Amino acid sequence: MSESEELDVSEYARWLFAQECTFEAGADKMEILPPPTLPEIAFAGRSNVGKSSLINALLNRKSLARISHTPGRTQQLNFFLLGKRFYIVDMPGYGYAAVSKSKIKTWSQLIQNYLKGRVPLKRVFLLIDSRHGFKVTDEAVMKELDQAAVSYQIVLTKTDKSTPLEIETLVESITATLKKHPAAFPIPLLTSSFTKEGLAPLREAIAELVG
Repeated sequence: MSESEELDVSEYARWLFAQECTFEAGADKMEILPPPTLPEIAFAGRSNVGKSSLINALLNRKSLARISHTPGRTQQLNFFLLGKRFYIVDMPGYGYAAVSKSKIKTWSQLIQNYLKGRVPLKRVFLLIDSRHGFKVTDEAVMKELDQAAVSYQIVLTKTDKSTPLEIETLVESITATLKKHPAAFPIPLLTSSFTKEGLAPLREAIAELVG
């Protein structure tokens, strides 16, 4: 990519994420998802990974995506329409939701059906807490994404809470692991909702995907 093309992407991303963003739908069944007419970018991660905080920071909003001190409060696929051009999809967090096993099973089936059958889905950004790295549940989700042939990229969150050496070591480990996953984008993104680190590259990556 030339310098002028990089500048164009950067400018377009800044413009795009300055547009109006509205909550359009919360779906707990495939039958009530929005019509598959616009590109979709999904965010997934463990219940305490900082997903809502990152989405709010990405969109320059304070409370568009619900932030809770109780992990697992996102209990459906939440669709946010940005600039009337594409959807950001906030997926239910996995791992710590204080709900029944039957409810968790319902979520899991919804997520699996969404990942396998949603044509407009351009990429899943899988959030990983930079303090902890991959957990067993993360590996299971990555396996599902590989099997569904859904493009995904790792986004490390809360990087302000780790030292540069810890981040460097983690990135090396994650990069090596990603080579074993055919649907994974090979390079993770580093972000912090607190310092705003990495938000511009993430916006630019999304802007390129949705056009």
